[in-house]
Amino acid sequence: MPIIEVNHVTKEYRLGQLQSLKHTLQRIAARLRGQPLPERPLFKALDDVDFKVEAGEVLGIIGHNGAGKSTLLKMLAQISVPTRGSVKVHGKVAPLIEVGAGLIGDLTGRENIFLNGAILGIPKAEIRKKFDEIVAFAELEEFIDTPLKRYSSGMSVRLGFAIATSIDADILIVDEVLAVGDLAFQRKCFDRMEEMIKRQGKTVLLVSHNIRQVERLCSRVLLLDHGRIDFAGEPRTVCDRFYTKNDAIIADNSKSLSSIARNTYQTGEIELVSATILDSTGHPITRIPYKADITIVMRFKITNTLRTPTFGAGIHTTDFLYLTTHNSEQQVTLEFVDKGECEIHCHIRTLPLLPGPYSWRIGVTEGDAARTVFYAENVLHFQIVADSNHPVPITSRQGFFELDANWSFESEPNVKHTPAVAGRAVH
Repeated sequence: MPIIEVNHVTKEYRLGQLQSLKHTLQRIAARLRGQPLPERPLFKALDDVDFKVEAGEVLGIIGHNGAGKSTLLKMLAQISVPTRGSVKVHGKVAPLIEVGAGLIGDLTGRENIFLNGAILGIPKAEIRKKFDEIVAFAELEEFIDTPLKRYSSGMSVRLGFAIATSIDADILIVDEVLAVGDLAFQRKCFDRMEEMIKRQGKTVLLVSHNIRQVERLCSRVLLLDHGRIDFAGEPRTVCDRFYTKNDAIIADNSKSLSSIARNTYQTGEIELVSATILDSTGHPITRIPYKADITIVMRFKITNTLRTPTFGAGIHTTDFLYLTTHNSEQQVTLEFVDKGECEIHCHIRTLPLLPGPYSWRIGVTEGDAARTVFYAENVLHFQIVADSNHPVPITSRQGFFELDANWSFESEPNVKHTPAVAGRAVH
């Protein structure tokens, strides 16, 4: 039997702002006179959502802001109830929807552990038993008897996460809580989540905008869009669909380079006029066949003479994970470039990226000290696609690029082995 059943759930909210006392009295008077009152429109945060979760499954829930992710988790945590449909949860739930909720500033860390544990339904004896483990995980041994109001924000969320993940529950509901504290503590949080999932076999529902974490941790993913399930299935496929949808939205909304570029820096000495990807025949493309030859053409307008400029181009994912960078330093040597427009061509042979959406970043430096005169990320979106003419080998279907690798098998003379017939594994 599934541990969670969400049966055609719809959640509606009445839109509108709080009204003044005057307007409230006017509405009451109108109602008493039998006059019709205009109804404020309804908003469907969830619209006929239907799915089941098996025990031990790790389900990721992703989508844009306002897609209904947190609303769904609050129903599963029994914080909210559906307008229509039903939610059935078989087992004890530990909700990590808002880390630190229930912590009180005037109480010490020690007092907050017992209070917050009680709020989360942990028996006092169990809190005592796990007290040292909670404090050690939160790295607050020196401060545990200090009032919480003297903690930094990072210390508070560390304590909240340590308490919440100490609950012995069947189902863990997690909403954007893995990005707490500094990088080292985030690593600890991630490791604890993996332990709860892989070693303890917890059922986990995870909402996160860190799609790479969702892809790594989850066994199945739901993509929500405007309160409905847009797509469900294997993590890599669903996450790639999410990236592609977002990339299409960005492309549709962009009117110029300046409207989509991110993290830009320019001194005014040089301006990027255009950037284009060309296929091997010289035609502009944004959908690049797997392992195709391409050329990226960058057109610049130089407003001040540049001495020994170096041009660079790199590729990052749509969530700004840098994958590779290449610059012109050893191949194009220029003593100076005067005012006017120029083009830089970067030819790439058999682009080894695996299918998915990506973006270009472009930069220009001047002189031996490499003084940056222009830099921009998210300049140009493109997608690597595979088809029957450009298939991805089964050996390279995870990650971002294909390794140029060869395998061989060696063994001692007394180890028996038989070469496989084509299409069959080695015995």
